[in-house]
Amino acid sequence: MIRGMSSAELRTIEHDWSLWARGGQIAPQGRWTVWLMMAGRGFGKTRAGAEWVRDQARQGARARIALVAATAGEARRVMIEGDSGLLAIAPADERPDWKPSIGQLHWPNGAQAFVYSAAEPDTLRGPQHSAAWADEIAKWPHAIEAWDNLMLGLRSGRWPRVVATTTPRPAAIIRRLIAEPGVMMTGGRTRDNRANLPPSFIAAMDELYGGTRLGRQELDGELIEEAEGALWSRATIEARRVRRMGAVRRVVVGVDPPAGTGGDACGIVAVALGDDGFAYVIEDASVEAQAPEGWARAVAACAARAGADRVIAEANNGGAMVESVLRAVAANLPVRLVHASRGKAARAEPVSALYDAGRAFHVGAFPELEDQLCGLIAGGGYAGPGRSPDRADALVWAMSELMLGPQAGHVGVRML
Repeated sequence: MIRGMSSAELRTIEHDWSLWARGGQIAPQGRWTVWLMMAGRGFGKTRAGAEWVRDQARQGARARIALVAATAGEARRVMIEGDSGLLAIAPADERPDWKPSIGQLHWPNGAQAFVYSAAEPDTLRGPQHSAAWADEIAKWPHAIEAWDNLMLGLRSGRWPRVVATTTPRPAAIIRRLIAEPGVMMTGGRTRDNRANLPPSFIAAMDELYGGTRLGRQELDGELIEEAEGALWSRATIEARRVRRMGAVRRVVVGVDPPAGTGGDACGIVAVALGDDGFAYVIEDASVEAQAPEGWARAVAACAARAGADRVIAEANNGGAMVESVLRAVAANLPVRLVHASRGKAARAEPVSALYDAGRAFHVGAFPELEDQLCGLIAGGGYAGPGRSPDRADALVWAMSELMLGPQAGHVGVRML
């Protein structure tokens, strides 16, 4: 049958999403305002979101569509220019004109889409939209404010609505949407898309993460609630999230170096002490799969960006090597080595108390770091992603130096 088709007919089939989509990738029937697609990595959420936006754009010249991601860069890289983004899925005669300098897409029929960053929720005040695609909402900074501003502007056209695509995390915005009446939900697992994923990838993921909390969340698309006995809760972190901080007294970069030279993750977290006496996480610069020179350069770069007056590095795994590697890339780096005499969870307990007391804050969102914090268990143990809470440990070292150690509150000389 296909052999007898013309090239035009074949192109029509290629771009007919209804022929290729799985059940969880098709918009629900009926009249709804919010469609929450919460599924595992590689399920095909981006393709489904892009195809839904393409369908909305085909409604006519008056279509005005919001494209919202955690950052404008992610919106461009994933939603628009990605392998399954809006430019890649469009037939030639429907391909929109992408104007990156102003963050807009213009379709041949007059429909338009506008890029927004959830990191700047005020940009969603004022504009009106007939539809919206909100991507990876579980990792949005200022998610509640950005979502509310988006919904308040969804007032154009006969039937305004939004699709939200995300990997599940027990973030406040996810819990809120699940509880709201009228929100339509679909989901799925990574394995559901096995026809489009390398078998070796499926096998490796099953072997590494099958049956684990991380695997259930990231692969099976389950919403995993708080770990029992966790030192940090999502609600506490959300309550300590701010958009900016005031004057800075000093900055410390905490480093949890990898155990060897095999390319494990290196935790690198910058924490600032404000003039108000509170601690503020300002950057998670952690890197993975880097040789010693690579993670050392990342530490030096983070210290320079943040204007740090001290780098605190754990020395339990090759202290002399850690210091020599750091000084090899930046001879004047103000490094101080520390030795851990207690386990990671025990060291973290007094730092978690700073959050409970309202003395520690996050300037923006740090999803990977926050996942690790919520996996540290009181009394010992770790139930978060990865083999070790390297990012969380780096935060603990920096916070301890600023808020708990003998130098707490000391005014140092910041690097310029």
